[in-house]
Amino acid sequence: MPKTTNVKMKNRKRIALIAHDNCKQFLLEWARFNKDLLAGHELYATGTTGTIIANELGLKVNLFKSGPLGGDQQVGAKIAEGELDFVIFFWDPLSPHPHDVDVKALLRIAVVYNVPIACNRSTADFIISSSLIDKEYERRVVDFGELLKKS
Repeated sequence: MPKTTNVKMKNRKRIALIAHDNCKQFLLEWARFNKDLLAGHELYATGTTGTIIANELGLKVNLFKSGPLGGDQQVGAKIAEGELDFVIFFWDPLSPHPHDVDVKALLRIAVVYNVPIACNRSTADFIISSSLIDKEYERRVVDFGELLKKS
């Protein structure tokens, strides 16, 4: 059995919000519906998405760069550093994007660090409505570094 570490999520979650261009309106609608709940947490977002949410909903949003300019990688780095608790990423799987490799890397890093990531509204709805949203929770993270040493 691989070694694991527990990472504590506090009551107030650190949530990253990301949306590809043709999904931004969907994410905005979702965020509008969940505005009161989101207001109780610390929000992060890639550039354009975060600016739209902050301007339209009046929520405080910590901004990263735009996705194609490194924002997806910044989100991945925050996950690896233990500084994000979950990600809502409305992405478009049918359109080519210049930063597809960054998107794939972000999805991979979320799985490596056992960070919940919603890639569509249904999953986002389940995560945000979970009874764990405003409670402490410990994620179990597999020590892949140890596994790599053994191979």
